[in-house]
Amino acid sequence: MYWSKLYAPTLKEVPSDADIKSAELLVRGGFIRKSASGIFSYLPLGTKVLQKITQIVREEMNRTGAQELLMPIMQPAEIWKITGRWEDYGPEMMKLKDRNDREFTLGPTHEEMITTLVKDELRSYKQLPVNFYQINTKYRDEIRPRFGLLRGREFIMKDAYSFHTSYESLDKTYKDMYDAYSKICERMDLKYVAVEADTGAIGGSNSHEFTAFAESGESDILVCDSCGYAATQERAECLDDDFRIEEDQKPLKLVETPNVRTVEELSKFLNVDKKRIVKSMIFVGRSGYIMAMIRGDLEINIAKLKSYLGDQTLRLATGEEVYQKFSTQIGYIGPIGVNVRIIADRSVKTLVNYIVGGLKNEYHYINVNHGRDFKINEYADIRTVVEGDKCPKCGHALKMKKGIEVGQVFKLGTKYSEKLSATYVDSDGNEKYYIMGCYGWGVSRTMAAVVEQFHDDRGIIWPRSIAPFEVVITVVNVSGDQMRIGHELHDLLEKNGIDVILDDREVSAGFKFKDADLVGIPLRITCGKSLENGEVELKLRNSDKPLKIKIDDKNYLIEKVKELLEFYKPGDEFGNI
Repeated sequence: MYWSKLYAPTLKEVPSDADIKSAELLVRGGFIRKSASGIFSYLPLGTKVLQKITQIVREEMNRTGAQELLMPIMQPAEIWKITGRWEDYGPEMMKLKDRNDREFTLGPTHEEMITTLVKDELRSYKQLPVNFYQINTKYRDEIRPRFGLLRGREFIMKDAYSFHTSYESLDKTYKDMYDAYSKICERMDLKYVAVEADTGAIGGSNSHEFTAFAESGESDILVCDSCGYAATQERAECLDDDFRIEEDQKPLKLVETPNVRTVEELSKFLNVDKKRIVKSMIFVGRSGYIMAMIRGDLEINIAKLKSYLGDQTLRLATGEEVYQKFSTQIGYIGPIGVNVRIIADRSVKTLVNYIVGGLKNEYHYINVNHGRDFKINEYADIRTVVEGDKCPKCGHALKMKKGIEVGQVFKLGTKYSEKLSATYVDSDGNEKYYIMGCYGWGVSRTMAAVVEQFHDDRGIIWPRSIAPFEVVITVVNVSGDQMRIGHELHDLLEKNGIDVILDDREVSAGFKFKDADLVGIPLRITCGKSLENGEVELKLRNSDKPLKIKIDDKNYLIEKVKELLEFYKPGDEFGNI
């Protein structure tokens, strides 16, 4: 490949809408171009990187015995309505109607589609287990697309679905996929962690999220340096703290609190610790209104609440809805006198004589005690875990880290097979529901995650395994012997299986060097002044110290190039090479 023939329009200027480094560098490096909000075109360099990421994912999937297929992007609404996810998935689902007014979705995922595809043909236990995967385009109507490839409306994903006769079989495939995802991360040199995760709208019992560490990441990860526990903030648990109030119950009292709505305002107005205040929040979902209660210094985790209730449609009620239902403004909602299901976080259980909203504008109750003054229907862990909370495994303080989700694995159980009447016949002739798992990997977002981890002030630093080219040969003066040597080296490296590009453009050497660094090619070979001494310069992308090599011994030159590429790691700082 010759740079003069490559369509790679690099830019000096930072794009005005680039909100994270990967979005900036992938545009400036000539990898992607924005077509519309959250929708991108992949230029030749970006397509090469995508192809290499895809190949790694495909190889690791094939190694597990998974079989590749391809399903339609456009899926009929009927199958989603049967499972209940037509509503559960929320406004992010792309919905459309054809000319006959039939409803479809541009699939964000394919659980319903794969289950209906195989249910009439995977009929015998002898055909199971089996695991199918595809690499396809997905759609999600993000309310506010941002972060370049990380939060787009159109994205490329690998999704796999396995079918089993037992949970032991599912456990084995789940582990195989977990190991495959670990291998994918390692082959791309990603610094990552596999964490316990919320199953969200996908559902199921267990899930792990593979998260690449990055300061710009949209995932908050709680980790324990002591025992290794790690979970997303949506899923993280912690030990209950030891705060309790040891005093006798006092008489309930309604007090006036004018223009006092928030916990902060109430704490100051009544001169009490926020831990003695209990927040009451109204949510609305498939089964109507519910009240969730939590101690004043803590926050409700809506993902945990959705999971506990098994209702992904659950949302915080609006001020208008609350007023219509309870004739009270949001800031004064409380549990005394309401006729809704009340779910309290465990932090409320040990409290006595606390403060809640008075269910009357500008009033609060003090000296409230559950059991005496109102009934809590159930307790659950609905608390948002934050840095410093105690690890649920060992009790040490948890730390918060930022990350980018690149993959997630789920144990679905029979959630989809039961609803879609998908069965096989077991060895005794009985109809049984498939036991299922699903496994997603974000191919296009992996490109952005890698760039977020590996870049400097000059540009991208690609890992060798997914770099658009492994080596760039930079010819300083294209009009003489330097070009002849450049061509010879290009052909020699290509013959030895190295992905190489020759920069033969008639531009300044400085311009070429800057482009090579911006694009992030792992190794640069410079044909310049040193050729007068029969030498070329080899410089790794993450090093400022070049190595001069004689070109008369071609075998040694090839061996040295291969050696440098073999031991090159984008996150390392090389000294003398």
